[in-house]
Amino acid sequence: MRLSSLLIIAMTFFAAAVVSLVAANFSVKLIEESSEIGVRDALDDAGMTWAEVEADGLQVTLAGIAPTEAVRFKALTTAGSIVDAARVLDEMEVEAQAAIAPPRFSAEVLRNDSGISIIGLIPTTTDRESAIARFSDIAGDANVTDLLEQANYPAPEGWEDALAFALSAMAQLPRAKASIEAGRVSITAIADSAAAKAAMENKLNRSLPPSVELVLDIAAPRPVITPFTLRFEMDGDGARFDACSADTEEARIRILAAATRAGVTGTARCTVGLGVPTPRWSEAVEKAIRAVKDLGGGSIAFADADITLVALPGSDQSDFDRVVGELENSLPEVFALRSKLPKVLDPNEGPPEFTATLSPEGQVQLRGRLSDVALRELADSYAKARFGSQNVYTAARIVEDLPADWPPRVLTALEALAALNNGSVVVTPDSLSVVGNTGNPNASTEIASLLAGKLGEGAEYNIGVVYEEKLDPVLGLPTPEECVAEIGEVLTTGKINFEPGSATIDASALGIMDQIAEVLKRCGDLPLEIQGYTDSQGREVMNQSLSQSRAESVLNELRARRVLTGTFTAKGYGEANPIADNDTEAGREANRRIEFRLISSDTGDASSQTALESTEQSSDTDDQTSQEGPNDE
Repeated sequence: MRLSSLLIIAMTFFAAAVVSLVAANFSVKLIEESSEIGVRDALDDAGMTWAEVEADGLQVTLAGIAPTEAVRFKALTTAGSIVDAARVLDEMEVEAQAAIAPPRFSAEVLRNDSGISIIGLIPTTTDRESAIARFSDIAGDANVTDLLEQANYPAPEGWEDALAFALSAMAQLPRAKASIEAGRVSITAIADSAAAKAAMENKLNRSLPPSVELVLDIAAPRPVITPFTLRFEMDGDGARFDACSADTEEARIRILAAATRAGVTGTARCTVGLGVPTPRWSEAVEKAIRAVKDLGGGSIAFADADITLVALPGSDQSDFDRVVGELENSLPEVFALRSKLPKVLDPNEGPPEFTATLSPEGQVQLRGRLSDVALRELADSYAKARFGSQNVYTAARIVEDLPADWPPRVLTALEALAALNNGSVVVTPDSLSVVGNTGNPNASTEIASLLAGKLGEGAEYNIGVVYEEKLDPVLGLPTPEECVAEIGEVLTTGKINFEPGSATIDASALGIMDQIAEVLKRCGDLPLEIQGYTDSQGREVMNQSLSQSRAESVLNELRARRVLTGTFTAKGYGEANPIADNDTEAGREANRRIEFRLISSDTGDASSQTALESTEQSSDTDDQTSQEGPNDE
């Protein structure tokens, strides 16, 4: 009986345990289902149907791919509002975003007397320290302000070339701003003169890599013209300007339009400068040119506010009076008009004259009539001071009864002649004529200003000066290819010989070196490689050394002749690159040579443009000593 009671009690406890276990399991299932359903409904209501919900006991796991990090966080917050946030496990992922586009890399460089400032965004692949060091070298003692930022992206195509070109350009421009982008550089600068501007543009364009686009805005100050001069002439040879000045671009266009209506053909030149006597300058010029056209010919000359009108000899007196009267009444008040109707001269009457000629070679001859010995000595001394004492030949004779103003007219003529590359001046009692060629595009205006200032009001003069681009010291510079071609022409007449087995240039070749130096002095900065070659006899290492020494000897000879060689390099190639068969003496002779070769600006390698020169007729190394090195014969 006692055993049965204990069994009953044990069974009761067991049954209670089973009932409790079943109830607990049911409660957990109920909590899981209610949590999962509640969270899922809340997420669906929030539009986050992508989220997957799974309950495991008291924990609720969120899975799925959220479109953004913000949406993922919102899903966690929504789930935490239904169940305890500590029960929520985050196994969600965020959808991969598209790669962020690289930023636009650019830099601004400003250089002035205070130093250099650099600001912008550059890629981390750019050697920033090297670029700043280069700017510091350019600035010298001035400050370098570094405001550059970097972004961890690869450099776009053309960026490094643009930055390298901008560094080179800023080294040449003391006052400038450069804007750098991938494949593009914009430069704004100030030049001291129009010639300096042309030189800057020429130099920058020559050094521009092919992968970089260059935009230039170089300003040059307008020249000061004093007196402010203009001279228009119309005769049997047509209508033309001997000198033309304008105060604005609009005035220049207006004056040239008036000249075109009067018969000027082709491209006329008119200088825009400072010093105009009145803003109504172009109005007065336009009326004066129309007056010359109405007369059928003649000349009109302006020197500031003084105007001189000279009709053609034999013009109708009534027409002359009418045109002059109309012009006088229509000119702005500041202008004063002088008019002249020359008489028809007897063609057999020879007026006294003085003539000076300047040849293209620089030789000057003084001929004609001078008033006394003192004037002849003065003219001779003046010409020698201007053109060189060894270049002047004087053959003028002394004549009495010349005009009292003959000495200043002669000296003024010589001063005008000095503005030409070649030409002549003729002085007569009534006029002064200057004709010739020049490389200065403003020479006519400068000569007209000189004559108007020195000869006085109402003086008659004639200017027939022609601008030739080949004489322009800036635009007339030969291209690198033309320079190498000229060197090649020099080398067709002689050879650069060396002493046998040596790098010493033979005395017979010094004349050739003189000619090459004269060519290079006119070429400016030229990226040139002087290359030395030998034949194949002898040891290769000795031939390499000999060719290097010979190339350096040529470079040193050019330096001794005051050639700027900062852009030159000397390199020996030994027996490489033969141009003929080394098995024959003629072939070996051809292979022993010096070449002058252009260096490509974009790669730094020597280009195909070359001037070639064989060095000497004796071999570089002796057949009997080919294993020992060059011979000494």
